[in-house]
Amino acid sequence: MHRGKLYPQSTAGLYTAAALLRLTLIALFPALPDLLTGRVEISTPVTSFKRLQEGLFLYNHNVSPYDGGVFHQAPLLLPLFSLLPSSSAYPLFTHLVYVAVDLLSANALYKIAESGEAALSASRRRDRRWSGYVVAAIFLFNPFTIATCLARPTNVFTSCAILHAIAKAVSGTPFTAMLALSFATYLSMYPVLLLPPLILLAYDCRHFWNKTSSLPQFASANVAIVGVCLSALFLGSYLLTGSWEFLGSTYGIQLTLTDLTPNVGLWWYFFIEMFDSFRAFFLGVFWLHLSCYVGGLSIRLRAQPLAVLTLLLGIFAIFKPYPSIADTNLFLAMVPLFKHVFPLLRYSFVTAATVLYSTFLGPAFYYLWIYAGSGNANFFYAITLVWSLGQSLLVSDLTFAVLRDEWEVEHPEMVGKEIRQI
Repeated sequence: MHRGKLYPQSTAGLYTAAALLRLTLIALFPALPDLLTGRVEISTPVTSFKRLQEGLFLYNHNVSPYDGGVFHQAPLLLPLFSLLPSSSAYPLFTHLVYVAVDLLSANALYKIAESGEAALSASRRRDRRWSGYVVAAIFLFNPFTIATCLARPTNVFTSCAILHAIAKAVSGTPFTAMLALSFATYLSMYPVLLLPPLILLAYDCRHFWNKTSSLPQFASANVAIVGVCLSALFLGSYLLTGSWEFLGSTYGIQLTLTDLTPNVGLWWYFFIEMFDSFRAFFLGVFWLHLSCYVGGLSIRLRAQPLAVLTLLLGIFAIFKPYPSIADTNLFLAMVPLFKHVFPLLRYSFVTAATVLYSTFLGPAFYYLWIYAGSGNANFFYAITLVWSLGQSLLVSDLTFAVLRDEWEVEHPEMVGKEIRQI
């Protein structure tokens, strides 16, 4: 019996407590959401709630939301938010939507953890994993999760869709998984890189699909599902806006990095200093670097596609064009699934110290640059490098732990031996 079975009635209390905490913070500190919305660590040009409001204003006045070059988000978000009362006059309704999305994400994490998929290869450590209740609680009460919920960036919808895609894949419903991934891809583009490991995960966990189908047949069918779903979403966007302008404004900005607003990523400062004659070349290099991990990890960790998905989410949080703490939070939400390999991590203290160091100093360095005038862009970019270093340490250390665990399963006589003996 899974240890998560001990908490069948506690999940409702957990979700209620998480929702009340968010609503209490909003009630006690009504200015906090707007303060967090303006933070570059949380909001980016392609996820900002303020920019969404600008696009929504134009949409409600029958003007193309992409006029002016401010709105860079998926068009189908506009009808959704237009159904809600004005966020300036009645902000509670918008906050309730974001709280509900957080709870849906936590529920997806709960299902992923309860499936036990992450610990399938760990015959010796199988019983050391955390229950779904604990994994969901870590996500819901993570300060990054709470700050992201209050700031209301639109990438919380992307994170929720990705988690549901994984949850549906482990439950053996590949069609729903591909549908969720298509929606995530429509919102943010980069989740399409998760398609290969997600197909592998769905193939390994399929229950209702034809079990006699080969992997190429299964993959082809699921790629077709994603293609049809994306085509339908794009067609709906075209019918809504009346043009294909949204393609360049929503996805083209990520491919070409035309908005160099500072963020916690590595791209903006590099391309500010880039000569125009080299810009296209290095854009190709950066995108190639981001996508090249997919094939290698999917092949090397073929037996553990869930680990591949987790590692890729960490890599995306570091190397995507417009990252934020919401992307890091999604990665950190998946890491507790691999609690059974935590004893194999080598740099956990250094990683935690680096992440905390950059978390506290990042806002201070940004203040020195923008408001105090006693620093420059190098101050903030330096701390974002430290932030990326901390995440890189966690990604590389988790990769080592997963590989070491896999190796010990194949060589049980070497369990507990020093690494240098390998």
